[in-house]
Amino acid sequence: MMTNSGNKLTQGQFSFLPPLTDEQISKQIKYALKNNWAIGIEYTDDPHPRNTYWEMFGNPMFDLRDPAGILMEINNCRKIFSSHYVRVTAFDSTRGVESLKMSYIVNRPKKEPGFGLVRQEGEGRLVRYTIHSYATDKSEGERY
Repeated sequence: MMTNSGNKLTQGQFSFLPPLTDEQISKQIKYALKNNWAIGIEYTDDPHPRNTYWEMFGNPMFDLRDPAGILMEINNCRKIFSSHYVRVTAFDSTRGVESLKMSYIVNRPKKEPGFGLVRQEGEGRLVRYTIHSYATDKSEGERY
């Protein structure tokens, strides 16, 4: 079993950069609003790459046009779910279909347990690999 020790979760934009400041987050929000994208805030304690459906923090903000109000909601989510991953998403709904245009993490747990790579050998030369999130070794609500 291999681990990704010492590294952080790399999902969404800006994953390889240092954490975004509130000023940088505000600039991304302004960019999204300038493009008429709706902002959503999501959180999870299961960061597996195939877990694409995180919990919504309130409803998507289709009608909110004030970056300061959106940042306030982000900070509320970070305060309530301080030991979870929190991400901001921006949707383009101009054609009646919500298409994700932007996604980035704005909060992480203090300790990110990482992932293990599990190798499974089958018949002949068949080898399958799966990713196991160490966070899911504990039950939901007890992970961080």
